[in-house]
Amino acid sequence: MKVLAKAQREILKLAKSLSNSLGLKPIHFEVSASEAEARTGSLRTRRGVIETPVFMPIGTLGTVKGIRFEALEAEELDARIILGNTYHLWLRPGAETILACGGLHKFIGWDRALLTDSGGFQVWSLGDLRRITEEGTEFRSHVDGSLRFLSPEVSMQVQATLGSEIVMVLDECAPGDAEHEIARKSMLLTARWAARSRAAFDAMQMKGMDAGRTVSPEDLSGEQALFGIVQGASHMDLRRESLERSVEIGFDGYAIGGLSVGEEKSVMYDVVEHIAPLMPKDHPRYLMGVGTPEDLIECVARGVDMFDCVLPTRNGRTGQAFTSRGKLNIKNARYARDTRPLDDECACSVCRRHSRAYLRHLYATGEMLASILLTHHNLAFFLDTMRRVRQAIRSGDFTRFRQEFTVRINSGD
Repeated sequence: MKVLAKAQREILKLAKSLSNSLGLKPIHFEVSASEAEARTGSLRTRRGVIETPVFMPIGTLGTVKGIRFEALEAEELDARIILGNTYHLWLRPGAETILACGGLHKFIGWDRALLTDSGGFQVWSLGDLRRITEEGTEFRSHVDGSLRFLSPEVSMQVQATLGSEIVMVLDECAPGDAEHEIARKSMLLTARWAARSRAAFDAMQMKGMDAGRTVSPEDLSGEQALFGIVQGASHMDLRRESLERSVEIGFDGYAIGGLSVGEEKSVMYDVVEHIAPLMPKDHPRYLMGVGTPEDLIECVARGVDMFDCVLPTRNGRTGQAFTSRGKLNIKNARYARDTRPLDDECACSVCRRHSRAYLRHLYATGEMLASILLTHHNLAFFLDTMRRVRQAIRSGDFTRFRQEFTVRINSGD
C-alpha cells in the first residue's frame, strides 16, 4: 500500500508539472452577459459546470440540514455546489476518518462540486475560547474542550484531505464596525496568512494530498482551486489594500469576507459596491455568508457571482418560509385554516401539494416533516430566484427585475 501511495504521489507530481506546462487551471470562469455591474456566466470545475450568479447551500457537517442530496440534485432544485465546514468536519468526524473513507465527496455521497471554508470565521466566533498569534489560532474545541491549533498550513492540509473543488485561505475576521487600527492589523495578518496558505496549498497539490482529485476535462488540471479573501471591515482603504495584496499573491477566485457580522446593512452594500467592481473581472467574486433574498439581488447588482448563507435551512427549521412577498412565520395562528400554499407564485413540490394550514399543524405538533418541507421550499425559493436573476441579466432586463422583486418582497403577505 505504501509503495502504491508513493507511486500515486509521483504520478500526481508529474500531472501537476504537465498541467503547469500546458497552462491548465483548476477552474474556468467565463462571463457571458452583463448589465451594468450585474453579470452572468459559468464556473467550470472538475465536477461540473455551475451557472453564476449562484447561491450555494451550506452543508456544515457534510449535510445540508433537513434535505436529502437526491432532492438537491433533482431538476427542481439542481444545486450544483454546496459548502462544507473545515472547522466542524476537522473536529468531527476528523480529517483522518474522512480520508480513510476516500475524501469528503465519497464520505457523504455527493458527486457535485464542494467549497470548503477555512475554519477562520468559526474560530473567530469562539471569542474568549481562542487566542490569535502570528502563527495561527489556539482554541478550545466546542465539542470536547480539547486544545487545538489552526494555522494556514493546517487549514490547507485539512482542506486537501477533504478534497473540495474550491479551498479558502485562512483569514482573520475583524468585526464590521472595528476601528481602523484594529481592522488594519487584522487585514495585514490575513494578508500574511494568505501568502502562507498559497505556499502550503501549492505544496499539498505537489504532494498529491488532494483527496478529491479527478480525471479532469481536457481544459482543466483536475486540481483544487484556491480563493483569496478580502478583509478590512468597513474601511474602504483597507479593503482596497487587502484586494491589492490578494491579487499580488494570485488566486483562482476572490472573496469578500467579514461582512454580515453585525454591521449595518448599508455598510455591507457600500463595501460590496466599492470593492466588487475592482476585483479581477475574469475571476469569480464570492461574497461570504450573505444573505437574504434582497441581499442576493442587491449584491448581484454590485457585481458578485457567488453567495452562501444558512438562512434558508436555519429559518426552515424554525418555522419561517421565504416567499415572493417576504417572510412568513408558519407558527402564526392566522394560518391554522389557511388553505393557500406558502407562496402562490412558487412552483416547488411543497407549494404544489401542501397548504399553510397543514404545514402549521406539522410544526405545532413537533413533526420533523415540517422542518423538511419548509427547508425544501426555502431552498427552492433561493435557487429559483438566482435562476430568474441569471435569465434577467441575459435578456437585459435585470434593472426592471430588481425593482419589481424588491417592491414585491417588501409588500407583505
